Amino acid sequence: MSIRLITFDLDDTLWDNRPVIEGAEQAMRDWLNQHATALAEVPVEHLWDIRARLLTERPELRHRLSELRRSTLFSALSDVGYGQEEARELAEGAFQAMLEARHRITFFTDTVPTLELLAGRYRLAVITNGNADVGRLGLADYFTFALCAEELGIGKPDPQPFHEALRRADVQANEAVHVGDHPGDDIFGAQQAGLRAIWFNPQNRAWDAEHRADAEVRSLAELPGLLERW
Repeated sequence: MSIRLITFDLDDTLWDNRPVIEGAEQAMRDWLNQHATALAEVPVEHLWDIRARLLTERPELRHRLSELRRSTLFSALSDVGYGQEEARELAEGAFQAMLEARHRITFFTDTVPTLELLAGRYRLAVITNGNADVGRLGLADYFTFALCAEELGIGKPDPQPFHEALRRADVQANEAVHVGDHPGDDIFGAQQAGLRAIWFNPQNRAWDAEHRADAEVRSLAELPGLLERW
């Protein structure tokens, strides 16, 4: 059966996410240094400890990254003496500074040309565990829809996000392909749901998972030719 739907991961598939996250964390700390000096003096490891505690107490936050970040900041600000209302306002300010920087992304050089080419031949969609917004990134025109774990309440590798993508696109699993960089979340998750899975591996890493991908590409520019052969 021919391919009708291609779903994409975002972070580390359409762009290198490491410098993005580093920049977002720095933007958040800079904002706190200016607006919440009491917390600015607290080591960043303290925030990590709060985050870990919140995940233990509320495991559902694992798939709600924005709420997890806001709650971590609120707890940290409350711990250093800010009242509830002020702590909530400061947490939101720091979160928005982080979120703005989180969308300062440099795409891989072949990301946009590949999406433009594929969008003329297939339906494209996004399945992500992160909180990047394709509309905010200027990519919305290429995708029919975007599914994020934060909205669904569950993320990859659970098959539910993939099943939801099939439902929304009104296609069968054997008519869909998922592209992503993570052997577990993307490859295993997609295959559990019956989709074929393409491993995006620009660094030529060795495969170290049990279930192999259906195909592997080193650059997104390889996708159109691979999909045509399928």
